[in-house]
Amino acid sequence: MPKFDHRHPDQHTRKPKPKTFGLSALSLGAAAIGLGGALLAVFLRSRKNPAEHAAPDLALDKPRPGADDRAPEAFRPDPTAVPTKAERESLRPATGPAPSFAADRGSTLG
Repeated sequence: MPKFDHRHPDQHTRKPKPKTFGLSALSLGAAAIGLGGALLAVFLRSRKNPAEHAAPDLALDKPRPGADDRAPEAFRPDPTAVPTKAERESLRPATGPAPSFAADRGSTLG
């Protein structure tokens, strides 16, 4: 004999609540870690680097050099100086093959 449900048609059986506590806790933890990382990044960026120092010749109240102003004598290159062999070599253009991750044809790796 078939089983009949004698409840009213509007009375549906209650569905069990999905268990989302673990997912909620995981997402809350991820959000807390992200917020902590962002705050740490802001804190580290706001600290001054101890190696930096003020450059008095670049102060905002100093006049800016114009097109006709020359560099200080200590910073001007000597136009009569002959470059050394090392300087000449360092300025030589690269003539070899460009570096690559791919092996050349016919070569073996290893």
